[in-house]
Amino acid sequence: MYDYHMHSRVSFDAHDPAEKMVRAALDAGLKEICFTDHIDYDPRGKMGNMAFDTAEYNAEYDHLSAPGLKIRRGMEFGMTRDNKAQFRKDLQRRPFDFVLGSIHFVDGLDVYFQDFWEGKTVWQAEHRCLEETLACVQIHDDFDVLAHLTYIGKTAAHPAPRPVPFAEHREIIDEILRVLASRGKGLELNTSGLDRCGGFLPTEDYFRRFRELGGEIVTVGSDAHTASRVGQYSREACELLKGIFGYVCTFAGRKPIFQR
Repeated sequence: MYDYHMHSRVSFDAHDPAEKMVRAALDAGLKEICFTDHIDYDPRGKMGNMAFDTAEYNAEYDHLSAPGLKIRRGMEFGMTRDNKAQFRKDLQRRPFDFVLGSIHFVDGLDVYFQDFWEGKTVWQAEHRCLEETLACVQIHDDFDVLAHLTYIGKTAAHPAPRPVPFAEHREIIDEILRVLASRGKGLELNTSGLDRCGGFLPTEDYFRRFRELGGEIVTVGSDAHTASRVGQYSREACELLKGIFGYVCTFAGRKPIFQR
């Protein structure tokens, strides 16, 4: 089992030390984990300090090890239409094993909160996020795997949290998946939605379609921001992906490893 999306106290919105999360990974029976701390830029500067501190990152992880557990180092970069140059600059800070690309801000607003939702139906909010996701995966090429494609389904301001239905947005979802597949990018199965909106992010039908369109790289991540969520539903997620693809991917030095 693997967890390739987790945040220690290095991330602005997490608080547990990496050592505590490693112990949780061992307790959960995981074989390999990757810390993917946030690098995010709030376009309107309303979210306070979201900075990535390289010295803090190195101090947290440089001496981290655990017998029987592979520990990789990654990052989760919040993509927008206009931060491609900043993304490349941040990638030069240190060698990462793995890079997630994610969409947290749309039209300058954090989709997690109420401001983004004002004046939109659920379908409109979902579709706007998918439009932004398509634009970003077309613009950016420095990430390895797209994180939580249907992130909006679990957000705090969602009036009725739900997995984003594939059938209601099929055309644009197909375009996103085609771009990922054609460029050799991966799709993450994010388990955090199961408790928050009743389904994985995204759901099984997205992965079956990704496979049909030639997608090959798939990862599993809990999106844990506390040690208590490390590895949550990892077994179920890995079984689902292996049932479709025959494997789950891990990474080393930005190269996928197919774990069968």
